[in-house]
Amino acid sequence: MGVGPTADEFAQLIDHTNLHAAATRAEIERLCAEAREHHFRMVAINQVQTSLCRKLLEGSDVHVGAAISFPLGQTSIQSKVFDTEDAIRNGADEIDYVINITELKAGNLAYLRKEMDSIVQVCRDRDVLSKVIFENCYLTPDEIRTMSEIAVQVRPDFIKTSTGFGTGGATIEDVRLMKSVVGETVKVKAAGGIRTLDQALSFIDAGVQRIGTSSGVGLVNAYSARISEDSKAPR
Repeated sequence: MGVGPTADEFAQLIDHTNLHAAATRAEIERLCAEAREHHFRMVAINQVQTSLCRKLLEGSDVHVGAAISFPLGQTSIQSKVFDTEDAIRNGADEIDYVINITELKAGNLAYLRKEMDSIVQVCRDRDVLSKVIFENCYLTPDEIRTMSEIAVQVRPDFIKTSTGFGTGGATIEDVRLMKSVVGETVKVKAAGGIRTLDQALSFIDAGVQRIGTSSGVGLVNAYSARISEDSKAPR
């Protein structure tokens, strides 16, 4: 495998995720317990579960990431701003919001810029990380490039490939396109369909700095096992 991140550094790239509509309290409690145990960077949850996760993760350095206008993005700017502020009041220290794809398809770039500006500014004022979900499976390469260009202007902390609830998830090609536009100005998060260690490592090699997945425990265990195997290999 060569020189790579330590197991803890690898875990810190993972946003441990449960965004299912039918997620039970017991499942959210397990999500937070696993995040503590494996030292994941964040739990990604629906906004309504923010205060619960903040309580469950009290005393840890695991972030609470609230999904805003998830998974469709089809709410007004005012609604997204309100939900962002509400999530932060309830303990979120990261925000992942979904863009209004309808306005992008209409070519209303001023709307997309205003939407991004409004939400990113709320996060910036409160020292909260912001992530902008494009949902690339519905976008053309030109639309992905356009949204990445807007992100270079607005400077969210991350742009993100997918919700995991669309018709497709993260692809290496999309990540490379996004990175080609934003460079080191904005970080890239890959999410959607990342379930194996080889997939995760390929996205890291492509330059992503966060991975959203519901398979975090399996990934970090597989990574630790691979490190152990490599350490025993003859030199």
